[in-house]
Amino acid sequence: MVCLAGPYLPRRVPHTGAVFTLAQARHLVATLQPRVDELVRVRADLAELRADLADHGISALGGLAEVKGLEARLHAVVDELHQHDIQVKGIAPVLLDFPGERAGRSVLWCWLEGDSDVRWYHRAECGFAGRRPI
Repeated sequence: MVCLAGPYLPRRVPHTGAVFTLAQARHLVATLQPRVDELVRVRADLAELRADLADHGISALGGLAEVKGLEARLHAVVDELHQHDIQVKGIAPVLLDFPGERAGRSVLWCWLEGDSDVRWYHRAECGFAGRRPI
């Protein structure tokens, strides 16, 4: 099994950046979908390449240099999402949070890989388990 979570996600720090309306979060998800699609492709290639190298020592996808290149590309896409003040909570599956407000309370608009739109929110202190439909 290949784990991709650890070194690819930054340490969690309190959010001091943008506060998104639901419409802004939805617009960013739609606008950045090509970047998310790239992240998914790179994640899959990296997992397959690592599995092949671990199991057989060779891969049609390349070797150690290609692993390093895919890792760098993965980091670059995650960094690009962070530049938009998006919180990347996971990459397998991709889980994005957008700080916002609902009924005067701080929330995170939540998008999960496979969702067609931002349709969930949760209080920051409740995390994924506290997700509620919008």
